[in-house]
Amino acid sequence: MDISVWNHKLPRKGDVLVAEPFMADSNFEHAVILLCENNEDGAFGFVLNKPSDCFLNESLPEFENIEARLYIGGPVEQNTLHFIHKVGDMLKGSISLGNDLYWGGDFEELKVLLTTGLADYNDFRFFLGYSGWDKEQLEDELKHNAWAVTKVSPFEVFNDKPSLLWKNTMLKLGGKYKIIANFPSDPRLN
Repeated sequence: MDISVWNHKLPRKGDVLVAEPFMADSNFEHAVILLCENNEDGAFGFVLNKPSDCFLNESLPEFENIEARLYIGGPVEQNTLHFIHKVGDMLKGSISLGNDLYWGGDFEELKVLLTTGLADYNDFRFFLGYSGWDKEQLEDELKHNAWAVTKVSPFEVFNDKPSLLWKNTMLKLGGKYKIIANFPSDPRLN
């Protein structure tokens, strides 16, 4: 276990999990996951750097003018829509993740905010599905060095270049992570 990164602390909501470069699960290859909850029952969050080819206005007719890209939040329940944002208390029912990031909120109010222009859709990230771990599963994966744990800023979360998020986060971690940040997804291509 690399204690220089997560110091034996369990990751908390608002932390990000950065997949080690040789992650065996293709769902999480080079993934950066924002944790929304981690408690005695398990953990869940959203992959921040897996954009889909779909847009909100194509999936939900009530958002006909909102061309927000949908992201693949993870392999669990990909028929569900979730969102994070940085509008805070402007959206009732939002849950603070710290660092000016929020998860969820009243969906009807979200529709009003976006369709009337009271909120900018660029302050939101929409996900199909989520990433989830059963009780103690995430802790076991951390013990086996599957993830590094760190923080990211709202700027990094809402950046329009999600393809660089894994590499930039690894570089920011420094040490051995800085070295492996340039590993290709497929080492045979090296």
